[in-house]
Formats: sequence, C-alpha cells, structure tokens
Amino acid sequence: MSKILTKSDILAADDLKTETVDVPEWGGAVIVRMMTGTLRDAYEASLMKRDGDGKYRVDTVNMRTKLLVQTVVDEAGRALFDGDADVLELAGKSSAAIERLFIVAQRLNGLAPDSVENAEKNSVSGPSDASTSASPQPSA
Repeated sequence: MSKILTKSDILAADDLKTETVDVPEWGGAVIVRMMTGTLRDAYEASLMKRDGDGKYRVDTVNMRTKLLVQTVVDEAGRALFDGDADVLELAGKSSAAIERLFIVAQRLNGLAPDSVENAEKNSVSGPSDASTSASPQPSA
C-alpha cells in the first residue's frame, strides 16, 4: 500500500511536468507545462460565453492559443504570455506551430480526446456504470 500523504507532502510535491517542443517555424524550442488547478479553471472559463438569453455556450475562438497562454513558460517556469492581448497576437502566428504546441499542452493536461480513455485503462478499478449515490437518477 502507498504512503498516505499529508497536507505538507501534497503541497511540497513538484507535480507540474514540462515538455520542451521544437518549433522550427520560430527558430527554437518552447517549454510547455501542465496547468495548475487555477490556470485550468481560467482556461475552461475562457471557453464559455454567455449568449443573449443568458445561457452559456462553448466559444472555441482562439481555443488553441488560449491554452498556450496558460501553458507556455520560460526556463524558470514563469508564464511567457499574459492575457487576451497575447492570445490575439499568438493567434496570428503559424497554425502548424500552434497546433504542435497545442497537442502537447492537451496531452500534458489531460485534455486530449483519448485522455479519459487512457485514464480509465490505467485506473485500478475503472469507472462504473452504476451509481453508488443514494441520489435519485434522472429518468430517460
């Protein structure tokens, strides 16, 4: 059995993996890092837009560069980009370079389409179709 972690253990863990990606279109390499919980929430919120009826809908405009703004860092781990102005500027760069970095950022952050499937395969118990909750299930 694994060690039961304390609050100090969890907060001291170096758990933000990085990956360096060659970007020949830009003449070098870029470091992509996993997001913190706060950054992931900000990214997901940036993909939602309220329409005229007050309902939220997914807004995929600049979705790739929004993710890169949250995940591209310098060698010291500091964000290279900041805010909406950088999203728009970065969106004007090579789509091939953006896509290459986006794929890495998706994978590192569990956002790739096959991430859930892979997590389920690697899970000890895997997800169950049956609910163990006492809450009533919605009717079909």
